[in-house]
Amino acid sequence: MEEKQGFFKRLVTGLTKTRDYIVSGMDSVFSGFSKIDDEFYEELEEMLIMGDLGVKTTMKIIGDLKKKVKEQHVKEPIECRQLVIDSIKEQMKAGDTAYEYENKTSVVFVIGVNGVGKTTTIGKLAGKFHEQHKRVILAAAGLKVMLGAADTFRAAAGEQLKEWANRAKVEMIGGQEGADPASVVYDAVAAAKARKADILLCDTAGRLHNKKNLMEELRKINRVIEREYPQAYKETLVVLDATTGQNALAQAKEFNEVADITGVILTKMDGTAKGGIAVAIQSELGLP
Repeated sequence: MEEKQGFFKRLVTGLTKTRDYIVSGMDSVFSGFSKIDDEFYEELEEMLIMGDLGVKTTMKIIGDLKKKVKEQHVKEPIECRQLVIDSIKEQMKAGDTAYEYENKTSVVFVIGVNGVGKTTTIGKLAGKFHEQHKRVILAAAGLKVMLGAADTFRAAAGEQLKEWANRAKVEMIGGQEGADPASVVYDAVAAAKARKADILLCDTAGRLHNKKNLMEELRKINRVIEREYPQAYKETLVVLDATTGQNALAQAKEFNEVADITGVILTKMDGTAKGGIAVAIQSELGLP
């Protein structure tokens, strides 16, 4: 129980900057106006855009608010507070299948540009699933995790992932610089099948500047998996740096063009007040 509280406490602390920025901003708008008029909506709109919820998402929230104000005959600005919060929650609904891969035999691709924390994220996921495995091993329902080091492009990417694999006490396949990523995935899939792994996490090269190459590489890898491991559930997670705000949304859109993205991981949320970008990404792309 203690560990769980520790984790949530860290999570809440990490998100404080974003929360304070958006919540205190909203509260100053709600308490600073005596009536609900165009000026009130404009001020709220500006505050949400500054919190990096993005223009599209902000317009959705404001539109939703105006509709509810009319329907519910709301007169006081402060009464709009909960309506806005509910609207933001609505934009963040992930759906029932958002974390499907955790319950199935899965291959999870992790993609993203360099420097966003992709390899670290994979290490943390491996640790999380391995711990789950340890905790529920008595129920014989644990997760066996393996890592595939298919980022053969960046120098020392393999060693970095190996370090994380050791920390998480999971097995890693590949990691040779300059090797063909598809052949690494082929070996990793063969090993995962032979050792009956529940989740195979694959690191990929972090680049987007040459979309054609990336697209080709992902297609090739996908073909290998479809051919060699058709029974596996495929998840493609894109890692984005929250501190880059709207740029993260632009990246998510670009990756979505070249890969069938099923989810988003935002890193460095504790270093920014721009965490509203999480709402924008989910609302615009419908990705959990």
